[in-house]
Amino acid sequence: MTSPAPSSDALFLGIDTGGTYTDAVLWAEAAGVVAKAKALTTRHDLAVGISGAVDAVLARAGVPPSAVRLVSMSTTLATNALVEGQGGRVALVMVGFGEDDLDRAGLRSALGSDPVVFVPGGHDVHGNAAALILDALEDALPSLAASVSGFAVCAYFAVRNPAHELSAAGLIRERTGLPVTASHELSAKLGGPRRALTTLLNARLISMIDRLVAATEGFLAARGIAAPLMVVRGDGALVSAAFARQRPIETILSGPAASLVGARHMTGLDNAMVSDIGGTTTDVAVLDGGRPRLDPEGATVGGYRTMVEAVAMRTFGLGGDSEVGLEDGGLRPHIVLGPRRLVPLALAAHAHGEAVTAELERQLRTPNPGRLDGRLALRTGVPEKLAAGLSGAEQKLYDAIGAVPLPLDRLLSSTAQAATLNRLVTRGLIQICGFTPSDAAHVLARQDNWDAAAARLGAALFARRRDGRGNPIEPDAEAISARVLRALTRRSAEVILETAFAEDGLEGAETVAHALVQRAVDARHGIAKLTVALDRPVIGLGASAPLHYAGLGELVGNRCIVPVDTDVANALGAVVGQVRVAVEAQVSQPQEGRFRVSSPEGVRDFRSEGEALDEADRVARAAVAARVAEAGAADAEISVTRDVRAATVEGQRSFIEAFVTATAAGRPRIAG
Repeated sequence: MTSPAPSSDALFLGIDTGGTYTDAVLWAEAAGVVAKAKALTTRHDLAVGISGAVDAVLARAGVPPSAVRLVSMSTTLATNALVEGQGGRVALVMVGFGEDDLDRAGLRSALGSDPVVFVPGGHDVHGNAAALILDALEDALPSLAASVSGFAVCAYFAVRNPAHELSAAGLIRERTGLPVTASHELSAKLGGPRRALTTLLNARLISMIDRLVAATEGFLAARGIAAPLMVVRGDGALVSAAFARQRPIETILSGPAASLVGARHMTGLDNAMVSDIGGTTTDVAVLDGGRPRLDPEGATVGGYRTMVEAVAMRTFGLGGDSEVGLEDGGLRPHIVLGPRRLVPLALAAHAHGEAVTAELERQLRTPNPGRLDGRLALRTGVPEKLAAGLSGAEQKLYDAIGAVPLPLDRLLSSTAQAATLNRLVTRGLIQICGFTPSDAAHVLARQDNWDAAAARLGAALFARRRDGRGNPIEPDAEAISARVLRALTRRSAEVILETAFAEDGLEGAETVAHALVQRAVDARHGIAKLTVALDRPVIGLGASAPLHYAGLGELVGNRCIVPVDTDVANALGAVVGQVRVAVEAQVSQPQEGRFRVSSPEGVRDFRSEGEALDEADRVARAAVAARVAEAGAADAEISVTRDVRAATVEGQRSFIEAFVTATAAGRPRIAG
């Protein structure tokens, strides 16, 4: 059914679910931003944060829920999960691969302690099958079903013939009923181990994104908002919620991609560095000619190079809620920020009151600082089923922690327990409360939305830590807070410059760390005066950007622009994008005079190159039409490109291979 054309005053609701805040914005083509609002993200029940933000924005706009014609959502949850090493426990099924393949593309590191099953089978480069033997998988399924939340299946050359992935996935669904991700559904690129890595990460994220979508859909239904729900993908395109549920890996960098769209919309700048600082991460990307640069090799998040096409975004574990620490050694140790996110003490006390402040006051009364001072633990509130597969020590510690923060100095009695706690944090079951830049901002009255008294107590505890001479690192809460905020701005300049150097083909991190660059950033001049400057301005995004980026321009050698609606850039960007999907079919020549088309429909042979290319064109068009409709587009336009690779030897043309790509794009369907 064709969607009605939106009028200039049709209201669109944009939602961004971040690690700390959920933002909502109402936007109309003629009026622009009609209203905006924020609420705390509630990880145990995402609907609470979503309802808080949406109810507030509707109230500020003075419009009924039924006036909303489209809802579009971006999120940093998947990105944050990968940066923090979180996600559900899944089983990886490798068809036609061997143990050695785990040592490629970082797959073994990403797998961690999750189980893997090797199954004989797979195909060759032309789609010819080896014998598929699923006995090992069948034997393993009963025990795996009780200890994992989903499965990832990757078969050798599945992009040329997905039959064995489909067989394995079908068996798993029949026997377990658990979610299954098959690698050919996510990427048409060769490179089995990296495709397996992408599939593994996708399977880990399914339950998280499923909870987000379900929470949003439940809230919209309860409020009487009968509008289609879209989700921003990592390349900035929109897809339907149902589409995103099956491919959550494609939502990594969703929030940052939406922020780029929002940044361009708000500033009108065609060329800029865009730096979006949130609670957990800072995301830096480049605008060139009014469009974000895309990463042709696939998005890198949390140290893993995936096969997900997304904006060329570099994500750093740096934000307002970053863990504040000290470097080891040194007479005057430097402040270290992130990459782990903590629950700010000000926020913990805002939610739990005396349970937090009383413990901080107790620790501050002791004559000497303790290594666990200012740290508390509580459950994240995720469903109990996600805690399956814990060891005895993990289960015992998990049971001892509840919904109210407990101080670590009373919870932990050994180094081994500290390691156990870190594993629970990595699983996303437990979160740590501690001193963060957000607390520092509360101490200095530059932020006032949470409990400033608890922030001051945490800062005072941190200031008591000892330097290399055995003296407190700072005299009071104000001094350490100012130092932390300076460190955050300084580190923000470094990550922006690192991204710029990397885009210029240099080793970004190594270049920034060089003594000459460090001297230039700090303006420490000797006989030689060194400077470093960006060739374009920085657009600073995020609710805390006005605070943390106030002195950024002088560090990067160009102006920093913080737009008026910077605090809802992601939510705004979510409602101005398009639905866009692509499907690829390959043509190969397994033997002279035989042309094989490999596509989502399977494998089919033809006698001529022309017939094969026409068939590849047909199946790619049909597949992309179906997929763009599934992704939620109204009237999509389809374009097809052919990349035919041939060689000419002694005047004779020889066909090698061809890739036919169909791309469909259009505005999302809206409510009538």
